Amino acid sequence: MSRIRYYIRAMRLRTLPLSLAGVALGIFLAAADYHVRWEVVLFTVLTTLSLQMLSNVSNELGDALRGTDREDRQGPSYSLSSGLLSKRDFKFMIWMYALLSAGFGLALIWFSFGTLLSLEAILLMILGATAISGAMRYTLGSNPYGYRGLGDIYVFIFFGIVAVLGSYFVAAHEIRTWYLLLPATSMGLFSVAVLNVNNIRDMETDAATRRTIPVRIGEKWAKVYQTALIAGGWICMFLYAHSRMFSIWHYLFVLTLPLFAVHVAGVWKGHGKTLDPMLPLLVMSTFLFAVLGGAGFVVYLCTSGIFQL
Repeated sequence: MSRIRYYIRAMRLRTLPLSLAGVALGIFLAAADYHVRWEVVLFTVLTTLSLQMLSNVSNELGDALRGTDREDRQGPSYSLSSGLLSKRDFKFMIWMYALLSAGFGLALIWFSFGTLLSLEAILLMILGATAISGAMRYTLGSNPYGYRGLGDIYVFIFFGIVAVLGSYFVAAHEIRTWYLLLPATSMGLFSVAVLNVNNIRDMETDAATRRTIPVRIGEKWAKVYQTALIAGGWICMFLYAHSRMFSIWHYLFVLTLPLFAVHVAGVWKGHGKTLDPMLPLLVMSTFLFAVLGGAGFVVYLCTSGIFQL
């Protein structure tokens, strides 16, 4: 039973709301424009969670193999570095989550399009294979991109653009307007901000092993970068709301503004381990922002008598 507890610990459950934020926003926006099947929603969520857990266990194993998950790191200790699980356990989990990601992804495509042989289905399978590879190669492999300061690009693309537009597309079978790039960019910027504050916290220990953005530009400019990411995410969502027919419901996400303000203030005041509480705060703020931002469009349709089940 204790071993199961360590497997659960390796999932890093506090990261899961961030992975769900983009797909939640995409699904809500699709539901505001089209009828969305519950099977598609279910397998979108399951695929997303599997990919996130694959990324988490792959990153932990990669850090351990390279000796970067050291005792003096500022973040929480993990199962592998603490000796609670072995490298063999993590390799098993990587294969398990990779297979789950592939299986759930194929089920998602099937329930969405009714076939695995259409052009859309094949393109989505290629995208899914890329996502699985990307989740594993952040710190694993001969040339992991996380050690070269490229994690920001991966996070922006997959947690923002792919998460929002991909979940919208599998639900709606089309991208209704390219204005949807605005909420997708918003989610991408907030997700990069989560990675960035994590990297600011770990700057001192990362300096010897990896070239993250904060290590490259220094703590002060990394905090300026953090502020710009948060501001950019808000601007993009405001522009998207403004692009639709005006309704106060479209601005429901504004309710999360105090949470983001507390986060930015905490980042500027904090240093090292004292920044750790800013991570879950930003993760939950982003998740609530996404849910409220998307739900506002659905609520508008319901109150206008347009919404159809």
